[in-house]
Amino acid sequence: MLLLALILAFDWPRATPADVGIDAGRLQAMEAAAARGEFPKLGSVLVARHGKLVYERYFEGDAQTLRDTRSATKSITSALVGLAHVDPSARVLTLLRERGRKAQNRDPRKDRMTVEDLLTMSGPLECDDWNDSSRGNEERMYLIEDWAQFILDLPIRGRMHLGEKPEPPPYGRFFSYCTGGVFVLGEVVQKAAGIPADKLAQVKLFAPLGIDRADWFYSPMGEPQTGGDLRLASRDLLKIAQLYLDGGSFDDKRVLDQAWVRESLRPHARIDAATEYGYLFWLREFGGRWPAFYMNGNGGNKVIGVPSLDLAAVITSTNFNTAGMHAATEKLLAEYVLPAAAADP
Repeated sequence: MLLLALILAFDWPRATPADVGIDAGRLQAMEAAAARGEFPKLGSVLVARHGKLVYERYFEGDAQTLRDTRSATKSITSALVGLAHVDPSARVLTLLRERGRKAQNRDPRKDRMTVEDLLTMSGPLECDDWNDSSRGNEERMYLIEDWAQFILDLPIRGRMHLGEKPEPPPYGRFFSYCTGGVFVLGEVVQKAAGIPADKLAQVKLFAPLGIDRADWFYSPMGEPQTGGDLRLASRDLLKIAQLYLDGGSFDDKRVLDQAWVRESLRPHARIDAATEYGYLFWLREFGGRWPAFYMNGNGGNKVIGVPSLDLAAVITSTNFNTAGMHAATEKLLAEYVLPAAAADP
């Protein structure tokens, strides 16, 4: 009964765009652009400001539709690592000792791999989802029964370089996008918490946020896919952004430790000249003036927090595996949603 009470305790407070200084005309212009086909396969756009839901539009499905945001939900795993009180400096193969004993391609660098390495996509393993030739590419992992062992068996990644002394990477870390490493974090969470990651999520994260529907994918061995593909409703995705925007509190209740949120949203690795990476959160400026943290997924899916505007937003899209999918939703944010909020004096 207590869990049910927690789930039913929250519903988004509402306000009109004008109430919170948002230019409704900009949002109407966005809808017109969507009608012209500028944002292919757009599913939903939601905006909250000052903790109030001010805009909610469904272009496909409705408020009850569970959204396939692909890798955007990797950031949920970051929250679970914090909720399980895992030390980011802890060594992965020390925590998963049985896995470590049978891991192939043994190397001292693999033995030193930390939880933080996996949280920041900067581990030493040869795992790169953006490279079809990578031995650790997630598509190869899905063909194997034991996903975690597949990742931990990988060899150490090598890097060619021009000249005898390569430039050190920003923050001392080389970024390499690895879904399998985030799946391994699910086992780390279970080891620390004593319950599977999906169960911990329900009790410690979803229930306090009033989230009562979450569809997980599971590995062939029955482990929750903490590397992505978790389905949540758009309003519930918005709650995750609001939680981090408010430093780990939601509806006046502490959910995540404030220090963990701060560390999660601090740059730890650089992806490219415009984009950095925290603990499974993307970090960049939109429109050249609005620094933001966001959850990012195939299809152009984005769950974003913009501290300077006190704004949270969700964009869902099923424009999967297409050129320009992220550029389209970035344009939606940078040219319509964020300028609408910037109208606030």
